[in-house]
Amino acid sequence: MSTSPCGLLMVVSSPSGAGKTTLCRRLLTEHPELTFSVSYTTRPARPGERDGKDYHFVSDDTFTQMVEAGAFAEWNWVHGRRYGTGLETVRQALAQGRRILLDIDYQGAARILAVFADSARLVFILPPSLAVLESRLRGRQTDSEDVITTRLNKARHEVGQYPMYHYLVLNRELEAGYRELRAIYQAELARAEGRSAPEDDAALAHSCLTTERGALAERLLQGDEA
Repeated sequence: MSTSPCGLLMVVSSPSGAGKTTLCRRLLTEHPELTFSVSYTTRPARPGERDGKDYHFVSDDTFTQMVEAGAFAEWNWVHGRRYGTGLETVRQALAQGRRILLDIDYQGAARILAVFADSARLVFILPPSLAVLESRLRGRQTDSEDVITTRLNKARHEVGQYPMYHYLVLNRELEAGYRELRAIYQAELARAEGRSAPEDDAALAHSCLTTERGALAERLLQGDEA
């Protein structure tokens, strides 16, 4: 598929509770040229969420019609609800050379990479340990014990998908995690624009490459600290 050489599609994934939403929101705030691609979902809106800003909240029937019409670049079931990324929205944005941020799970990331291989760069947010992840989920006080158990089991499986990602960000502490995500964006933006990234950003982004950090993910999978 042909896209503008300046188009950049940054895909960010993580287990629930790893801090992905907080990091992405800050990146969007500090880089107004970066556009958040609003996904469609069949789940109800949570307190504080707005239709068209956080998600496009649609009925099951509407979502099914969109699937049948080929309207999604990717869609998946997540915890009993469906989520999807509008194909034409992403395609047009890349053709215009825009920078887009997608917040989706590993299944969606794989499909996006297959469709937009030239423009997509995949980033996975790692928690410092599965024990810390469990503590964060319990600290929300919004999920039942069954839901927490399901999310933790899914988290281990999700971390196991790390090899398909270009970068791994370790979110042990918010400021450090954000510096890594920002450096990756700056390095990939420079690549898309055909220029050199600032030296510090380039070095930090390189240290986050999956080829450099795979051992961290392996330690997590073994139940250790990353």
